[in-house]
This record gives sequence, structure tokens and C-alpha cells, in this order.
Amino acid sequence: MISRAQRILFAIMLLAVVAMAAILIRLRERAQDRLRAIQESAPLIETSDTPAQTITLVIPNDLDGSLQEAQRHVSLPPNDSTKVRVLLETLLEAFHDPHSTHPMGAVTGTAGEPNTLRPETAADIDDVFLMPVPQSAAHSGASKQGTLAVVDFSAGFAASHPSGIEPETLTLLAVLGTLRANMPNITEVRFLIDGHPAATLAGHADLTRTYLTNEISTGTSQP
Repeated sequence: MISRAQRILFAIMLLAVVAMAAILIRLRERAQDRLRAIQESAPLIETSDTPAQTITLVIPNDLDGSLQEAQRHVSLPPNDSTKVRVLLETLLEAFHDPHSTHPMGAVTGTAGEPNTLRPETAADIDDVFLMPVPQSAAHSGASKQGTLAVVDFSAGFAASHPSGIEPETLTLLAVLGTLRANMPNITEVRFLIDGHPAATLAGHADLTRTYLTNEISTGTSQP
């Protein structure tokens, strides 16, 4: 039979375990909050004293399905993953311009409710991750190193994106083309939405596959 003292000791130990678990969960949440704040502020901190550079954006034209290059002057940070994020934020911000040839910006409301405009402070990219991947050489048995970029679209960007195979595909091709033009070491791209794998961008374009940056050509209509 378990004595009264043993029951009391067991209860104390159980309470200690529960309290420790709660403390660890809270510490983990605080660490994640600090990391998120650092990631969100990194582009502003790292680009503040960096001279502007000329970058190439690949801009879609919804009227004829073409992709055209456009030049911008942007301060880029030295860190590659942050640099990719700045490049893509600059690209996607161009889509929200009132005169954009690939416009977006309205968030679809629920049934019976009007659409709402995208907040000006909303972020289109939650994060970008880079990791090395081996690449087979085209005409030899040797291999070279490439880079996989994991681009995490925000939930708000996906919600505001026009639904349709052509506008969704053009957005993905614009991302691929912009990365290829400015970061030739990036050879593959995977897409997430709000930190999670997704089947499509807005109902059509496939996000379950890995895209190659050499799948794109500019200046011509895309199939």
C-alpha cells in the first residue's frame, strides 16, 4: 500500500513536472518571438548603410502572358538569405502598384462580404531559407554545388493573389526569373505558405514540386 508520505511526494513531483513544462513552453515562445523580431528587422538594419545596387526584376504582363525585365536601385544586405528576401519583397511590392501589369492586392472576403484592401504594412514574404544541393554537370560526371531557396509566402499574400492558372504561374515564373537574374547560384526553389507546404498558390499553380530557375525565359509569352 502506498503511504500518505509517498502520495504527497508523488503529487509534489507531478506538480513540479507540470510547472517545468509550462516554463519551457513559455521560454520557447519567447525565443520564437525574439527570433521573429530579429528576422523582421534584419533587412532594415543590414541595408541602412549599404549603397544602392542595380537589380533586375522580372515583371509579368497579364495581357499577353509575357515576362519583361525591369531595373531597380535597391540597397542589398551582404547575407544571402536576407538579400533574397529583399529582392523578392521588391518584386512583389511592384505587383501592388496601381499601374502594375500584374496587379493584385484585394483580399477575398467570405461569402456575402465585400473584399478588403491589402494593408500597406502587410508582408508578402514571411521568410527565406537557403540550403546547398548537389547539381549534376551537364556534360561530365563531375558535380557542382547549387542552392535551394525555400520561399515562404505570407498567408495574406496568398489570400490576395488572383486565382487562375495563368496569373499564379506568372507570379512563380517572376520569382524564378528574378532569382536567376540576381542570384545565379540559386538553382532550385520550393514554395511554402505561412510556414507550411501548400498544394497551390491560389487554387491552381502547383506548389508541391521543386522549381528550377532555368525554366524561364524573358521577353516572350509563356505557355
